[in-house]
Amino acid sequence: QAAMELEFVADAEVRDAYPFELTKTKPIVIDWEATVRALTHDIRSGRPPSEVSAKFHHMLSEVIVAVAREIGEPRIILSGGCFQNRRLTEETIARLRTADFRPYWHQRIPPNDGGIALGQAVAACWMKR
Repeated sequence: QAAMELEFVADAEVRDAYPFELTKTKPIVIDWEATVRALTHDIRSGRPPSEVSAKFHHMLSEVIVAVAREIGEPRIILSGGCFQNRRLTEETIARLRTADFRPYWHQRIPPNDGGIALGQAVAACWMKR
């Protein structure tokens, strides 16, 4: 419920994103300290939830692109329950394409438990053969 409310309240006019840092080591680690500090500051300063939400969504998309750049793989698969969030999915796809990546995402099968259940059913069918 909270994630959906955050998605729906985001202001489409806001372009800023919260800061974040990636380690240059393997495995890549996302350091959320700067994000949490800036987000907390905005909330305490009375910034509207629509602005906080938009900046949070933009930051998540930027994190995905930054990790893709670090990995260097041109094909990026977006999966998991967070990609039920239409705003996050569409923005991430657009940003990946702009950065010359080829994003792949769920289009006919849900990215959450429904997709997992389908995969389990297919695996079970294959095991019977």
